Amino acid sequence: MGALEVEAEAAEVGIDPERLGRIRDRMRPYVDDGLLPGWLYVVARAGKVVAVETYGHRDVEAGLPVEVDTLFRLYSMTKPITSVAALMLWEQGAFELKDPVARFLPDLAGVRVWRGGSALNPVTEPVTEPLTVWNLLTHTAGFTYGFHHAHPVDAMYRAAGFEWGVPPGIDSAEAVARWAQLPLVFQPGTEWNYGVSTDVLGRLVEVVSGQPLDRFFAERIFRPLGMTDTGFCAPVDQQHRLAALYAPTPGTRVARRLDAMGDHAKTEPTFLSGGGGLVGTAHDYHRFATMLLRRGLLDGCRVLGPRSVAFMASNHLPGGADLTAFGRPLFAETAFDGVGFGLGVSVTIDPIKAKVPGSVGDFSWGGAASTTFWVDPTEDLTCLFLTQLLPSSTHPLRSQLKALVHQALVA
Repeated sequence: MGALEVEAEAAEVGIDPERLGRIRDRMRPYVDDGLLPGWLYVVARAGKVVAVETYGHRDVEAGLPVEVDTLFRLYSMTKPITSVAALMLWEQGAFELKDPVARFLPDLAGVRVWRGGSALNPVTEPVTEPLTVWNLLTHTAGFTYGFHHAHPVDAMYRAAGFEWGVPPGIDSAEAVARWAQLPLVFQPGTEWNYGVSTDVLGRLVEVVSGQPLDRFFAERIFRPLGMTDTGFCAPVDQQHRLAALYAPTPGTRVARRLDAMGDHAKTEPTFLSGGGGLVGTAHDYHRFATMLLRRGLLDGCRVLGPRSVAFMASNHLPGGADLTAFGRPLFAETAFDGVGFGLGVSVTIDPIKAKVPGSVGDFSWGGAASTTFWVDPTEDLTCLFLTQLLPSSTHPLRSQLKALVHQALVA
C-alpha cells in the first residue's frame, strides 16, 4: 500500500495556498447538499504533491469517510493505462499503428459498417479501409457504446447485452467476436465516436503479448511504478476500503446507492475490460500520471520513451480538428470544443475555444463515476479527482476543478 502525502508547501512551487483552498470551498457543498458521497483530490507541481484532501464518505450509509487509501472504481480512466500498454508493445515493434487489427484479431476481418435501416433491420456495407490499431487508439474505429442511446447501432449493442458492461460469463475474446457481428457506426477513420475501441485494444494487448491483460498490467506497469493497489477488482481482504457507488436521484439529483453496479468491483471478472475495468487508489493513479508528466520515466523506471509520450499526447484528429468538428455530438469523458484527441487521451488544442483555463497540449481523461485526471507539461502540473457518482455528466466537476486549479497558479 503506497503512501500519498503532501511533499511541499504550495507557495514553494508557485501556487497560492489561499486560492488553492477555493477547491475545498467549491467542492464541499456537493457533499453537504447530498449530491456527491465524498471526494479526494491531489494537486502536484514541479514533482511535488502540494495538496491531498478528502471530504465526505466512501460509504454514506455506514458512515465511513473517504480516506487517502480508499479504493475507487476507475472505469474509463483504465483507458489511458491500456493505451500505454499498447504503446509499450508498439515501441518493441510488435505492430505498427497502420496495421489492420484483423491481423491480430481475425474475428474483425469481416466487420461491416452501418449504412441505413433500423436496429432490427440494418442495412450494412463492407469497410472501405481496414480497421487499424491507430483507429482503436483514437476512437476513430466506428465502435460505440450501448448506453449512448443516439444511433440504431447503440440499440443493437444493448440488444446484444452490451450497455454498461458485457453479458455475464464472457471474456475479452468472446466480446470482440460478438462486437465483430455488429456494424460499425461509420467507416473507420472518418469520424470520432466514444465506444468499446479500448476494450478491443486490451484484447489486442493480450494476443500480441501472450498474456492476460491483468498480468501484463501487473508485470509491465503496476509493479514497476509501485501501483500496489490497482487491479480488476478489490481484493476480499481490502473491500473495507472500497468506496460505494452512487447515482443521482431523478429530479433532486441527491446521490443514492447503486450496489447493483457497484458490487461488480468485489469479484474477479471474466471480462478484463481495458476500457473500464480497473479499481485503484489516488496514490497509484498519481504515480501513473506523474510517469506521463515525466515523459515515461518515474523513479528510474522507464515505461515509455519520451517521444512516445509526446506522440501519445499530440492531437491525432485529421487536419488538427477538435472533437466538435470531427466527433459525434454525444457523451464522452471530455469536453469537445477546443479539445482534440491523441492516443488514448484528450488533448487541449485551444483553451479559449474550450472556455476553460488550461495549456495547449495538456491531456486528460475521466471515468464514468465522475473521476478525472489531467497532465499539464507546460505548467509541470498533474491533478487527480476521485469520487463515485455515475454518470460523470451529472455535475460540471471537471471544468470547475480545472478553473480552480489554474486560478491558484501565481508563478
